[in-house]
Amino acid sequence: MQISRRSMMSASAVAVGSIVTAGLARAIEPDRLFPIVDTAQGKVRGQSAGGINKFKGIRYGANTTGRNRFMPPAPPPTWAGVREAFDYGQVAPQMPESKLNDYSALIDFDIQPGGMGEDCLVLNLWSPSLDRNAKLPVLVHLHGGGFYGGSGNSAGYDGEALARFGNCVVITINHRLGAFGFLNLVEAGAHYAHSGTVGMMDVVAALRWVRENVAGFGGDPSRVLVFGQSGGGAKTSTLMSMPSAKGLFHRAGVMSGSLIKLATAEQAQVQTHALLKQLGLTWRQIDRLQALPFTTILAAQATLEAGDRAKGEAPRSFSPSIDGEILPINPFDPGAPETSSDIPMIVSTALDERAYRKVNFDLDEAGLRTFIAARVGDERADDVLAMYRKDDAKATPFVLQARFDSDESFRKGAYLMADRKAVQGAAPIWSYLYAMPAPAFGGRYGAPHGSDVGPSLHNIIGGLTGTTPTFQRLADQLASAWVSLAATGDPNNARLPAWSAYKVPERDILVFGEKTRLERDPRGQFREFWTNEPPRTASAKPGA
Repeated sequence: MQISRRSMMSASAVAVGSIVTAGLARAIEPDRLFPIVDTAQGKVRGQSAGGINKFKGIRYGANTTGRNRFMPPAPPPTWAGVREAFDYGQVAPQMPESKLNDYSALIDFDIQPGGMGEDCLVLNLWSPSLDRNAKLPVLVHLHGGGFYGGSGNSAGYDGEALARFGNCVVITINHRLGAFGFLNLVEAGAHYAHSGTVGMMDVVAALRWVRENVAGFGGDPSRVLVFGQSGGGAKTSTLMSMPSAKGLFHRAGVMSGSLIKLATAEQAQVQTHALLKQLGLTWRQIDRLQALPFTTILAAQATLEAGDRAKGEAPRSFSPSIDGEILPINPFDPGAPETSSDIPMIVSTALDERAYRKVNFDLDEAGLRTFIAARVGDERADDVLAMYRKDDAKATPFVLQARFDSDESFRKGAYLMADRKAVQGAAPIWSYLYAMPAPAFGGRYGAPHGSDVGPSLHNIIGGLTGTTPTFQRLADQLASAWVSLAATGDPNNARLPAWSAYKVPERDILVFGEKTRLERDPRGQFREFWTNEPPRTASAKPGA
């Protein structure tokens, strides 16, 4: 019997359709598409897509409004039944951001889904498995934005790609920021004893939730990496010196955020006095702070910052301060903290960090010299300019200006942190330099602050990267380093050149660029120059 081609194709289509229909019937079983996990607080329902289970807006602490404002985080409520974890929770109250400059637009920092509010002690989780026996490495990513802004809800921190690539659990968190997390009110009495540290206490509370619950999401609570860039690195630095965080994480990563010293209580209280004055409150009226709308407090913060800028000063920012208990010591001064001596870590910088704060793209060579002279003095300006120009003859004056600032600030702190951890000798530390220029706007930013965030999360669709084979390789390499560190305590893996631990005086650093390579003290002459920091001239003011 002969069958026409049309009849055969029609029969094949029916057969395929039946298979697909049957497959769809199996695939859309509710528990597979909307998996439920039982946590210590109650059951949560997430979503599964592309092999990754996603849970958003899970509470790890109680609402921080009203009488809970400025107080240590309270445990999250428990519940009966099943709560949906489909959408992001609230982001901490913070000053609104804009896309006033091109860099802000590149990183979409103004887009923080979930809405703003004080019910912000929530986390988001991505995992390829919900098997309690999977024991996958856990990567807890702390968001950037200093101690004043940002959230784990930002699209730039989405953990799906990393969870899939690394076969790991990825978690981002929200916590209190600015005055809500760090307003030091100890002068008002014991009731407010920890007000200057509660934002960091939130992070510890989130890590306790991870220890208690992550096994139900396929994670291994004994293999937890905490890492982050910029403010996320500063928070990780701070965690390293917190006794209450000991045992809650086992590896650490500080990207472009090496925080060596915290504010003292006295320094923090100067800011507190200024805020109270702006709000028209006295110390006897402190309790009224808990009744004010959060928008009123944010407006007062904004007024203080505007006043600082008008005076040509760096805008003040509320940040953690030493209180003798929760934060008993500086993170890395006078040395690496004993509390975390057993934790292996990575510390890093990007080559041209400070380009993100500058907009004078038309700077010429004469302007660059003037900039350098204002920092090191006219008599040294030519020699210092020649040193930087010899290192990179092709860089624009704008980029060299940013690199100069980066060596003075970000890199100086990173070297100090790495040196002190290495000298401590209890656990290894590795260091990298991200030197791949961002393609945005014709590469005018060089390799700026944040350019390694996307690759570290195996995400190359952001404005500071590109989808070329080079950026795909960088994402494979950088993300695999973080996953390997989380899994084994060592970032080395088959995707990378052999990466030796950082030691003094060798200072081996892995340079990520067109060709990723290990170099010995790659910016040694600049490190030595800034170790003995030249005196700032009277006319020069610190950068914002």
